[in-house]
Amino acid sequence: MQDLLFLVPVLPLASALVLLLTAGRLSPFVVAILGVGSIGLAALLSLFIGLAFVASGEPVFHQVLFNWLPIANAPINAALQLDQLSLVMTGVITGVGWMIHWYAAAYMYDDKDIQRFFVYMNLFVFAMLILVLGDSLVLLYLGWEGVGLCSFLLIGFWQHDPNNVKAAKKAFIVTRVGDTAMMLGLLILFTEFGSLHIATILSSPVPVAQHTLWLACLLLVGGAVGKSAQLPLQTWLPDAMAGPPPVSALIHAATMVTAGVYLIARLHPLFLQVEGILTLVAWIGALTLVLAGIAALFQSDIKRVLAYSTMSQIGYMFLGLGALAFDSAIFHLMTHAFFKALLFLTAGSIIVKLHHQQNIYKMGGLFRSLPLTSTFLLIGLLALVAFPGTSGFFSKEAILAATWQAHTAGPVFWSLGVLGAFLTSLYSFRLLFIVCFGPASQHVEERDFSPASHFVLPLLPLFVLAVVGGFITLDFSRVFAQAAHPHVTLWIEWMPVAVSAFGFVVAWVLYFPRTTPRQVDGTMTRFCRDGLGFDWLYNRLFTQPLRLFARLNKSDVIDHFYRFVAWLNFRLNAVLVTSQNGKLRWYLYGTLAGCVLMLGGLIWWR
Repeated sequence: MQDLLFLVPVLPLASALVLLLTAGRLSPFVVAILGVGSIGLAALLSLFIGLAFVASGEPVFHQVLFNWLPIANAPINAALQLDQLSLVMTGVITGVGWMIHWYAAAYMYDDKDIQRFFVYMNLFVFAMLILVLGDSLVLLYLGWEGVGLCSFLLIGFWQHDPNNVKAAKKAFIVTRVGDTAMMLGLLILFTEFGSLHIATILSSPVPVAQHTLWLACLLLVGGAVGKSAQLPLQTWLPDAMAGPPPVSALIHAATMVTAGVYLIARLHPLFLQVEGILTLVAWIGALTLVLAGIAALFQSDIKRVLAYSTMSQIGYMFLGLGALAFDSAIFHLMTHAFFKALLFLTAGSIIVKLHHQQNIYKMGGLFRSLPLTSTFLLIGLLALVAFPGTSGFFSKEAILAATWQAHTAGPVFWSLGVLGAFLTSLYSFRLLFIVCFGPASQHVEERDFSPASHFVLPLLPLFVLAVVGGFITLDFSRVFAQAAHPHVTLWIEWMPVAVSAFGFVVAWVLYFPRTTPRQVDGTMTRFCRDGLGFDWLYNRLFTQPLRLFARLNKSDVIDHFYRFVAWLNFRLNAVLVTSQNGKLRWYLYGTLAGCVLMLGGLIWWR
């Protein structure tokens, strides 16, 4: 069964190519069958392959497809590898991706460009599968760039709106900074190890200078930071909400933003050899989760609230990686995919019922008008808050427990993580109270979706997984041999729960609507709503100087010389034209002046 592993990425690619080659000639129903069915088959195949792999007891399954780049000393094969880490990632990508595709078929059914949409979506899944299944950093980087390209195409999918195009460009350019850093890091690794095969690098006895390895790992962290929207390259993620809600769900839950976490987890033996680099990863995650939580408190767009929550939850994963809790970080990646996909798809349903209204202050009373949809929102937010018993509780608590015992600055990291838990509770219940309680919105349709609707059926598995997904047992013993296994006191374990409960109380006092909620608009509110000034800072430091440089460099210096010659000819011509005025006496004067000049010249030279 494991020999069919190559079909898992091939199925999405094949469907994307079929949809591309038959553009405009298929009905929306056939497009949906091809787009959704291929991901569903890949998910089922992943399940059976995973069961066979676990039953085999092998640590790694390796499958060589063909010799891709026959370099003399370091040949690069198109080969796939399956281990405990890539198995979990493949399950998340195909399983959660299937639910998102199913929902997308209903959401995009009436869009005239639905076929183009599913071409991009399936290519997105293919690229992410290559990223996690490739046995070399070359294939990983190929998938890495693939998800970047597909995110650009999907964020700007509705091209008629210039703001969508700007958001797509911003995401592509900002992540390109991290991608460039990662490429440089890979080049350093190739120079030092003579190979980009992951197993070769991680098991190589070749001694590498500490400063060289530190630089390579730092550049790889830069790539992870850019793709996973962490400080300081996090500014693209809120603007990525310009795409359709299924795109947001796919980017945030199953694919792109998890790539950076996977990269560090996959190469963790390399990072363990470099002193201080994982501490840097922990600081990046801790600061990001706090700042993103603050920004989420001031958002009025329902999708931007969820976007900042993703940034914050990825911060927890980085914090776990930095605290050596690699297994807990990947566990949280999985549970986060469950409840974040549920939240984004539920937000899409709310947006549809409110006639594409996304401002939470123009919502309200949805528990009365949309009880089923509101229940999905409630469960997703409870998992996000890490309410005891939900999937988010087990994974987030595991990270915080490991953080307390981190080798450096453990209590500081733990305190920032607990502060993030308070902020998560505060902005989550703020969203719930404003959207689902209070006076009913005049924009909402009176009837909720039918339980048999394609807007509901894909959410049911995610609903179940958001509740019980934390009970899934993941065995990473053959991948993360040095993972942290914390044993903490009871008060350390339950303090985040108490802090989250306090956040609920504060949200109740501040946001539970007894009247129509009012949006506060002040200087500090705008500062926090705009991402804590990072866009303003980058605009002043980079965008404006680059625009000035572009204007100055728009025309070449040589062009200036030729323009001067042309201008001089025009001016001389304008002077000479005045002598051709048709008056005889001017011609006689000119002839006489010429004779005088010639005579004077002859006398002078004699």
